[in-house]
Amino acid sequence: MAGPTTQEPVKTQQKCIAIFALLCCFAVLVALIFSSVDIWGDDEDGITEENCSRDCRIVLVENIPGDLFLPVDGRPHLPLSDGFHTLLDQAKHSVEVVSPVWDLNSWDLETMPSTAKQGQLLFQRLLSLKSRGVKLKIASSLTNSAELKTLAAHNAEVHFVNMTALTRGGLHSSFIIVDRKHIYIGSADMDWRSLSKRKELGVVVYNCSCLALDLHRVFSFYWQLHERDYIPSIWSKRVTALYGKNDALELQLNTTHATAYFSTSPELFCSKDRTRDVDAIYQVIQSAKKFIFISVTDYLPLVNRRFRGTSVTRYWSPIDEVIREAVVLRGIRVRLLISFWKKTHPLTFNFATSLKSLCMQLHNCSLEVRFFSHREQKDDIQHGLNHNKYMVTDNAFYIGNHDWVGSDFAVNAGVGLVIQMENSLKDRGVTILEHVKAVFERDWRSRYAKNLQGSKDHQGKYRNLQQVKIHEETKEENEWNSPLSL
Repeated sequence: MAGPTTQEPVKTQQKCIAIFALLCCFAVLVALIFSSVDIWGDDEDGITEENCSRDCRIVLVENIPGDLFLPVDGRPHLPLSDGFHTLLDQAKHSVEVVSPVWDLNSWDLETMPSTAKQGQLLFQRLLSLKSRGVKLKIASSLTNSAELKTLAAHNAEVHFVNMTALTRGGLHSSFIIVDRKHIYIGSADMDWRSLSKRKELGVVVYNCSCLALDLHRVFSFYWQLHERDYIPSIWSKRVTALYGKNDALELQLNTTHATAYFSTSPELFCSKDRTRDVDAIYQVIQSAKKFIFISVTDYLPLVNRRFRGTSVTRYWSPIDEVIREAVVLRGIRVRLLISFWKKTHPLTFNFATSLKSLCMQLHNCSLEVRFFSHREQKDDIQHGLNHNKYMVTDNAFYIGNHDWVGSDFAVNAGVGLVIQMENSLKDRGVTILEHVKAVFERDWRSRYAKNLQGSKDHQGKYRNLQQVKIHEETKEENEWNSPLSL
């Protein structure tokens, strides 16, 4: 009988090598999955798409500084500070917060203005969550915040999102989730100015665990980036979007049928199935049938990036182009209310003039631009600054964390909420759309909403901001030179 050939040990050895290689690949895959997300650390409190609540109540919250005199429209809106406290009153298990700024407690309680004490009170309310057995979680890009250190010393968990390493941008997101049932999203930060000196707008949604669960997944995305300098390529299903522009959540808002979903930016921060902010804005504008009202602090369709020490600026077209299409091709009435303040970029006036010129000598064309201006801008407190970031149409409402500046959407983290109604405004009665529309029209007709006049020199370049004039459309037109400077 012939003995074993020399090929058999070789084949056996090759099989062993192949099996070992497969095991190594499997181990690496498992390691990647477990290194990128904390799969076991979050059970979402047993709330699922199947058992979550869709019968929700939504409330508009505003901060209107005491020195802004706006006409009363007969629609009482909940003050922002009351909205925050009411929201925290609901907390039984958890509060999750994302804010670009933490500056609630920077004044001495005895010497600060009475209007600024709301920040101190909110900070104390956050500190008291520990005594109630409520877990406070905060995602932030701030590395040296005294307030976050104080909250961490009182049992809060704080995770650091290194935006500089991830996108070279900032964390602009501003939202709160309570017990994964109630939420706030809007323009206000955890800043005493947002509760006193700045004009802010947001919404609080109660008993809406389906919507809160999806926002919690955005929070989880930030949470799992803790101290990372890269965005993992593999993610758990726990950060996958539940709803988007093509499969929005169907729900009841104050007994009215609606759909809703969250969008995020930048694109790198869009987990699987998550709609980009720019796509959400595009959809809302495209779905408008009659009007589009936009209120933002800044409007600038440009992206500025640094590459190898050189600053490169380019036109950023997505929002600017879809507005132009809506006005010229579909005959939609557009009003754009922009804040005029010390950080307004001079090119804002060029783009505003360009938009307004679209309707010259065109019938059934309406595009108006006004600037919300309050003269007191001292000590960087931003008195009366219109910090709103929203859009309302005849059938939808979008509120976000970004100004409509290309660079914000390209590199800064933000979240937007889209709410769409099926029927027309006249068929629905008083809804959240009616409330937001009334707020916009109140601001638009106020003494602070002014038209723009600019002048060019013989070389076709705009003079500096001190030569940009704003005038108010009243019986006695009042013009003055802007004191702003870059």
